[in-house]
Amino acid sequence: MNQMSEVVLLQQSVMAADEKHALSIRKNFKRKGILFINMIGSPGCGKTTLLEETAKLGKLHMAVIEGDIETSRDADRLAALGVNTYQINTHGGCHLEAHVVERVIGEMPLDNVDVLFVENVGNLVCPAEFDLGEDFKVAVLSTPEGADKPLKYPMLFANALAIVLTKTDLLPYVRFDMQMFKEDISSINPLIPVFEIDLISGNGMNSWLDFITKKLEEKRQCSNIL
Repeated sequence: MNQMSEVVLLQQSVMAADEKHALSIRKNFKRKGILFINMIGSPGCGKTTLLEETAKLGKLHMAVIEGDIETSRDADRLAALGVNTYQINTHGGCHLEAHVVERVIGEMPLDNVDVLFVENVGNLVCPAEFDLGEDFKVAVLSTPEGADKPLKYPMLFANALAIVLTKTDLLPYVRFDMQMFKEDISSINPLIPVFEIDLISGNGMNSWLDFITKKLEEKRQCSNIL
């Protein structure tokens, strides 16, 4: 067996073992009626700022698990707003894994939580491959990154339930081909909603918050039926 085959088999084994933890998280949150959202995007795309504005403007009780290679700076920003925030440092790992997330969840007070967000490690590749037991993934992309990212990193955009396009206030100043972006998204995931948000003015935030509220209601209706 060559080295590449060994690496692939090892990754498959790790992912299969971690899937059990993801299933456990999913069952737990289904019973509790907590919406669990996995936020994935590149460093600097605006994930933390989006969560800050969600906390400020939204009426939902939210908690956040922050995934970073080092430091707690993003977690500190959210904690300053009164958000229950829990830090996971991977110390070099490019994504969070379900067994670590489940351990942190076990330490969290969840009785009054409506929505738990995971801000995954800044990366468009690895986090898209791993199931954390979330209800869905959200792809976060900023206009300065360029409109070509969906076709370059198709797994994330194909598997996400929503896309948040941030820093739309910069559209007059950066080269972002909106037509190409939307056409590429349509070719990968034609029904996915795209929320175009300016986090400076708050434009687009109401639609984003309405989306989260609707998904929470759907989750709790399902939980009540069960």
